[in-house]
Amino acid sequence: MKKRWVQAVQGNPETTDLLAQKLNIDKSLAQILVQRGISSFDEAREYFRPELAKLHDPFLMKDMDKAIERIDTALSKNEKILIYGDYDVDGTTSVALAFSFFNQFTDRITYYIPDRHKEGYGISTTGIDYAKTEGFSLIIALDCGIKSTDKIDYANTLGIDFIICDHHLPGDELPAAIAVLDPKRNDCQYPFKELAGCGIGFKLAQAYCITHQLPATQYEKYIDLVMVSIAADIVPVEDENRILAYHGLIKLNTNPCMGLKALMDISGKNKDYTLTDVVFTLAPRINAAGRMDHANQAVKMLLCTEDTLALEQSLLINLQNTDRKTSDQSITAEALALIGECNILMNKKTTVVYHESWNKGVIGIVASRLTETYYRPTIVLTKSNGLLTGSARSVPGFDLYEALLGCVDLLEQFGGHKFAAGLTMKPEHIDAFADRFEEIVKATITDDLLCPEIKIDNEIHLSQIDGKFQRIIAQMAPFGPHNVAPIFVTNAVTLIGRPFVVGTKHLKLTIKQQNSPIFECIGFGMAEEYEPLLQPNQPFSVCYTIEENVWKEQRRIQLNIKGIKIDN
Repeated sequence: MKKRWVQAVQGNPETTDLLAQKLNIDKSLAQILVQRGISSFDEAREYFRPELAKLHDPFLMKDMDKAIERIDTALSKNEKILIYGDYDVDGTTSVALAFSFFNQFTDRITYYIPDRHKEGYGISTTGIDYAKTEGFSLIIALDCGIKSTDKIDYANTLGIDFIICDHHLPGDELPAAIAVLDPKRNDCQYPFKELAGCGIGFKLAQAYCITHQLPATQYEKYIDLVMVSIAADIVPVEDENRILAYHGLIKLNTNPCMGLKALMDISGKNKDYTLTDVVFTLAPRINAAGRMDHANQAVKMLLCTEDTLALEQSLLINLQNTDRKTSDQSITAEALALIGECNILMNKKTTVVYHESWNKGVIGIVASRLTETYYRPTIVLTKSNGLLTGSARSVPGFDLYEALLGCVDLLEQFGGHKFAAGLTMKPEHIDAFADRFEEIVKATITDDLLCPEIKIDNEIHLSQIDGKFQRIIAQMAPFGPHNVAPIFVTNAVTLIGRPFVVGTKHLKLTIKQQNSPIFECIGFGMAEEYEPLLQPNQPFSVCYTIEENVWKEQRRIQLNIKGIKIDN
């Protein structure tokens, strides 16, 4: 799919020059820092060296004092506490963190994760009934609950208190819980709104330690779990998330919890992890437990304190991930066939596809794959417990949540954020929903948003790239939303030798520019589109990220090609 090349807005040149001078770095790199809101030496130091001491006071979060007071009461009275969480990566890491932390202070505590297929997303009546039967009087819900007003009301009638730790957008009415910790609630003055669910659990543990004058190491030791949730939930890597991700990666690469270490070993990559590695290597495996069986398996792995048990659990989860791959590839092929065989679906601004037999656990992945193919807001639905349940995915710049709000009368429930959501509806509403969703998107989306873009930070000459240049870029990591790896463009480059294909679809080439060194490049998934077009002595432009490639202990600079334009 062709992509638009868009030049990022350049920062103030005087600020750029001054920053380049103070930091003793290339002006092109200083320009990128200015684009990211960094204009002074002190701001640059905070950016390049994130400090845990800069984390916000957890008591700035609305209801944090109430949450700690209720937990103290539960512990002093020896009440039974249930840690309740969602079945995805953010939910399972949240549960592992909260259970591990509070288990230090009581043995009357356990955890509960709803069955994706039987109970669905969020707080379930089944889960509340379990808590009542087993004598739990306090439930701490993580990564869910903000829209479960009816379920919390039900729990209140049974004498069960809730503390909600969520990061999703609230509805018009907050649940009647003892405490609702969610920076996105309108009356919360917490300075950072984009924590992951596990991040909220981390702040709860931090607040408890501050209250009881416990050392910071008591909660900081779970920072690798928080980092995994940040990567998997694709939240902005800025402010607190950047600090947590930075230090979480250090812990993952030096002293991970036993469950993550076993999963790293079984995956075949056990060092030098980046956030991207977590997204594509660890997160799918953790998610696979809840998709193919039950997410309790993932929590059990993350809680392991013995090597043998951790290995057994990671092997089980790895097998589930293999099954997940087979399932999502099969369903994706079926969904693509449904679209490709229907001109009406092909020509829409949206994708809404349904089949009653599709595995509920993988439809979110399928929605993401369809979005990559057709690049438009996408919903994939299947049948579950008499209702249609679905996963929705958007394209950058389009608010999916707002579009679904316009269809709320046709939905039984929905929740999520701008780029991803879950929903359920009655089967008889699917046609009306598909039509309404198409109307809303068609009326509000622009043509630009339906074409993927490459946002270019700066134009540079290949001769500017050296070891220092690459090392400074590496120090800008961890990369993710709101702090992406810088993309550069270079014009009038030519081939050295001929390009060749690696695997089945990846393009390898070697390029140079006038008076520049020679650079090896990799273009993932680009072989079919560009190999026939690239000819010796034919100038072309490339946009790329700069990275270090390690092969057989040899380290060298490599350009990761994002786009190619042949000069006319």
